[in-house]
Amino acid sequence: MSRTIGFLYDSYAQAAQAVSDLEVAGISCADIGFVANNSASGESCVNTATTTAGQSAETGATVGAVVGGGAGLLAGLGLLAIPGLGPVVAVGWLATTVAGAAAGAGAGAAAGGILGRLTNVGITEADAHLYAEPVRRGSTLVTVRCDEARVGAVEQIMRQHDPVDPDERRRTYRDTGWAAFDDSVPPIRPTGPT
Repeated sequence: MSRTIGFLYDSYAQAAQAVSDLEVAGISCADIGFVANNSASGESCVNTATTTAGQSAETGATVGAVVGGGAGLLAGLGLLAIPGLGPVVAVGWLATTVAGAAAGAGAGAAAGGILGRLTNVGITEADAHLYAEPVRRGSTLVTVRCDEARVGAVEQIMRQHDPVDPDERRRTYRDTGWAAFDDSVPPIRPTGPT
């Protein structure tokens, strides 16, 4: 039986290192997903929504080269514009899922949006909201599809890179009035910890 595991990172570099370590441990690139609203330097991946396709490809290639050294999953980063998340870099199976979310959300179909796409791959609805909101605010989501026998090892690798505590993050957001991810709200550009 297959399971999808998701971890959030406030540091793009830590998320990238988690991906690298997963690859070294033998997790197939086809089973790792990555979506980020930050570049390796912590700045927005794209300055404006009017970036051309050539500029988008260049941005993705630059970010991939910085963190992936031209090898592995992150070397294939691509740029997508997602309602509520803004321009993000994404790669792996999650990039395909998020690209589908962009098309679905553009058509106004809630089930086709980022939340629907995450729940369709086994993420609970509550966690899908919690994953989408921090990405909107500048964090990075790393997901892994694996069989039950590998869950412990995958989680151990991902925990080594200082992921966000989901319960603490949920409390922090709720203390400020947040109830759920809303893709009609513009993305927040990070100014510090999200």
